[in-house]
Amino acid sequence: MSVQLRAEGSAAEGSAAEGSAAEAAPCLECKKRCSGFQPHSWRKACMTCGCSSVDHTPGSEAEDDQKMGRLLADSPFSHLTAKVKGGGGLRMYKRNRMIVTNPVVSGKDPTFNTTTYDWAPAGLNQKLAMQYMELLPESLRPVSGSAGSLQRRRQLLHQLPAYDHDPMKCPSLASEEEISTMLLFVKQYKQEVLGVGEVALPGESAALKEAVLLRTVKESGQQQGHTSASAAAAEGSNGTDGMTEYRCTGCKAEVAKESPVVYAERAGYHGALWHPTCFRCSECSQSLVDLVYFWSSQKLLCGRHYCQSVWPRCSGCDELIFCRSFFTSKDGRTWHQEHYCCWRCGVSLDTPCQH
Repeated sequence: MSVQLRAEGSAAEGSAAEGSAAEAAPCLECKKRCSGFQPHSWRKACMTCGCSSVDHTPGSEAEDDQKMGRLLADSPFSHLTAKVKGGGGLRMYKRNRMIVTNPVVSGKDPTFNTTTYDWAPAGLNQKLAMQYMELLPESLRPVSGSAGSLQRRRQLLHQLPAYDHDPMKCPSLASEEEISTMLLFVKQYKQEVLGVGEVALPGESAALKEAVLLRTVKESGQQQGHTSASAAAAEGSNGTDGMTEYRCTGCKAEVAKESPVVYAERAGYHGALWHPTCFRCSECSQSLVDLVYFWSSQKLLCGRHYCQSVWPRCSGCDELIFCRSFFTSKDGRTWHQEHYCCWRCGVSLDTPCQH
């Protein structure tokens, strides 16, 4: 078996034709009943069928990488991005892909079966990368062209909506004050809450911690304290932590020493680790896409649920509400004042209409 790991970080963008084809894709829920995604003017929904834009997975993989690049930029995890040539500071997500080639013995001429994973954890050797993938349920393995790959893109759109970190994607922002408030919020969570999980074997947390310290020294340009920082990180021999038993922070079950786990830098490297299937949002229970997490109140959250734990989310346009005046309905849902209406005719939801 041959395994190739490579990062996608080129300056290439999806073509207009590719984007148009994605927008015209029928709804994954309605299937043939929907002729194609027709975006509503301000709701994140299809005018044709009424389903969420997530159910149509509009856009392309290149656009996904651009959005992820913007999210991780200016954070401690910007090393997972690359500058786009001629992009005016734009950064692209260095999405790690994995290609597995297995020889097929049949007849005289050798043939090969090739499996491409649209995403794989960064920094792993071939054996560990495959072990990690085999621990995931088949429905979540991002094999190119499979239901798992499509599910990954849907999770990206749902868990990490661009309008939770990019003011340019938020038509509801009505003033400079709201824009400034959002920018400050995004800057704060990038530095204090946002994280990307790391896959390793139990006991390798000291090596991960050392890598973080060395990267910090390199990025800050500081040389003083380099040696002492490295020594402090290595708590055991060869970068191991010296522990003899490990338990999953999620399910509390014991973790096999030869089985890969996920570490979260924000949670600390001493004792906090998760089975790959337990690394999920504590609010919606979805597996955290591409291991991107938000660490808050000692809990793992997806981006969506962290953001709406700090700011209310409009039930109409799905964007965060940064204005001082908004509407709260009897069921506790929040709305921009102008979005508390029927999405077909615009009549207030308190007024009966034909829709």
